[in-house]
Parts: sequence; C-alpha cells; structure tokens
Amino acid sequence: MSSTIGLGVPVPKMLPVTGAWTLPFTAYLLLLSNRVVYQRIKNKQWIGDHLNNPDNKNHTTGNSDNPDPLFLESRCHLNFLENVPLAFVFAAIAELNGADRSVLSYAMAALFALRVGHVEIGLRGKGTMANGRPIGMFGTQGFLAGMAAYTAYLVKGYWGY
Repeated sequence: MSSTIGLGVPVPKMLPVTGAWTLPFTAYLLLLSNRVVYQRIKNKQWIGDHLNNPDNKNHTTGNSDNPDPLFLESRCHLNFLENVPLAFVFAAIAELNGADRSVLSYAMAALFALRVGHVEIGLRGKGTMANGRPIGMFGTQGFLAGMAAYTAYLVKGYWGY
C-alpha cells in the first residue's frame, strides 16, 4: 500500500483506515447539514437555532413530544460535530502509532453505528429520548475513552514501561 510522489518515489499510505472512514462519516454529516438547511428554507428562518414562531414555545417549555424542528435538526448536526472530530483525531493518532487495523476498523464502524443511532433512533425518535440516544451518547464516550486508552497503551514505551 503505497503511492508515488514526484519522480516515482514510493510513499506509504499513512492513515488508510481513518481515511477510509471519512467517506461514510462525511456523507452522514452532509445529510445532517442538509436537514438543517431544509428546515431553514421551509420555515424562512435564516439565522438562529429556533423557529421564530409565536405558536411554537417548545424551545422554552422543554416539550420533547413536539420539539422545535429547527432546534432538533441543529442539535443533531451539532452533536455530531461535537464528538466525531475528536474521535477521528484519536483514531488517527492510534493508527500512526501502530494500532491494529482490524481493531481500528471495527471501532470506527461501531462509532458510526452509535452516532447514526443516537440521531435516527434517539433524538429523532419518540419524544426525542428513544433508546438510541443514551446508547449513542454512552457508546461514544466509551469509544473516546477506549481509543484514548488504546493510544496511550500503544505509546507506553515512551513513558519507560
């Protein structure tokens, strides 16, 4: 697995696992982004994260049975952006330090399923609190903690162990 630069000098692919997972994560991010844009266009709400609808008091009353649609889609999008970039940084650091590629691939697949589940069967589920939400949240925290620990294990020699 290498490519060439300049005069045909082979250069190994440094992050093939992390690189391969950029496509599904980016595709899902684009879906989440487009859902926010759709709500903005549909409701002619060009800025902010709540609809300016005097009949819709859900963002202040905490009504999760009928949430503000722009707020809901914004939170789905932002929650993804709050967690996935750090997860990719950890995965890349692990891969650069010799992580087992199959372990890393399974971990990234699990993270993708957790993030999709958090939104699709969690936040967008009944009452915004379906089972996917806590599973996705705690699973993502587990991924981050586990990947950080795995990365620390991979470089344990640096600390003299």
